[in-house]
Amino acid sequence: MFGNRFPEAKQPLLIKGAKPVGFDQSLSPTVDVLVGKDGRVAEVGATIAAGGDVKLVEANGAFLSPGWTDLHVHIWYGGTDISLRPEQCGAARGVTTMVDAGSAGEANFHGFREFIIEPARENIYAFLNIGSIGLVAGNRVSELIDMRSIDIDRTIAAVEANRDVIVGLKVRASHVITGGWDLTPVRLAKKFSRILKLPVMVHVGEPPPLYDDILPLLTEGDIVTHCFNGKAGGSILEDEDLYRLAEDAAARGIVLDVGHGGASFSFDVGKAAIERGLPPTTISTDLHNRSIDTSVWDMATTMSKLHSLGMSFEDVVVASTTAPRRAIRLPTENLLEKGKPAEFTVFDLVEADLTVKDSQGKASTLHRLFEPRYAILGAEAVAAHRHVPAEGSGSGHVCPHCGWKS
Repeated sequence: MFGNRFPEAKQPLLIKGAKPVGFDQSLSPTVDVLVGKDGRVAEVGATIAAGGDVKLVEANGAFLSPGWTDLHVHIWYGGTDISLRPEQCGAARGVTTMVDAGSAGEANFHGFREFIIEPARENIYAFLNIGSIGLVAGNRVSELIDMRSIDIDRTIAAVEANRDVIVGLKVRASHVITGGWDLTPVRLAKKFSRILKLPVMVHVGEPPPLYDDILPLLTEGDIVTHCFNGKAGGSILEDEDLYRLAEDAAARGIVLDVGHGGASFSFDVGKAAIERGLPPTTISTDLHNRSIDTSVWDMATTMSKLHSLGMSFEDVVVASTTAPRRAIRLPTENLLEKGKPAEFTVFDLVEADLTVKDSQGKASTLHRLFEPRYAILGAEAVAAHRHVPAEGSGSGHVCPHCGWKS
């Protein structure tokens, strides 16, 4: 894969006094981690002496996890009218790997790669939109009007030419996007999936099509994003038959992804699903420029919301680190082993009273917050903190200028 291509640093990096969480190997309660100039783990131990040429990061008992991985962002900045710059939701927020969810289609993926993916300090991957133009103009110009929006041969060629960074296909299944085209785009995406042997990420929004019809089409490894949305006709808890379909989908290995977004996350749905034993597989933000200062904010706040709804601390960490890595077929085993690329997040869990909102505008107070301190990218430690929304920003989920619904 393309990732972990961090340049050689001027000096090694030593992380001292961190509490490891989310790793699969047996580790001491507190560890020091030495990262060589080549960006790989050189040593892990209870106490490692710092040499004079080593850059020191004092964790002071903060947690050390595999790097936070956001499975659903929009960062084709300048290529679409909804995308953020990678640095707005990446390392400075504790996130080391981001997966753009369909901002680019085959017609403009080359620009996304050259101008965004390759220069970024973080690892960036992408789900390629099956609509050729991707999200150039958000919902103002749909990427899936009819078959004229899809070029099968060029889409396959784009994936084959970029398999190091394209990790799946993206399809938005919502009447806001496709009108009355119903299930056909999902069926086409699954056809691409079988040909290319890649998973599909399905955005489920306003019906048609219905969740009830989409879930049986999906297979192991496919991803349903916006799994806790509270939209009429799009909530997995609106009737028992649909809930059983969702349970069956999870049992079949379909990834249930949060994909919070500006219109796609409900506290009530999330809490009820978690209480009934159906937590999300992965936690992601669906950050874009219509959601960052409204209901979403950042990865840390999204993780904190899921923790407040009943997910354990450890489960939240896994759903934000190794689970999304596994969903895009990145290594997840022995990530603190000598010789492995160093990609970690140093963070605290702090007591607080922070009022936040879901995508429906419902308020809730968080009492425990994930607070990023550093994103470790090879031998580089990037200072990190939660996003502070612009003063006066609201929580509305529909942009008044373009009608964007996430």
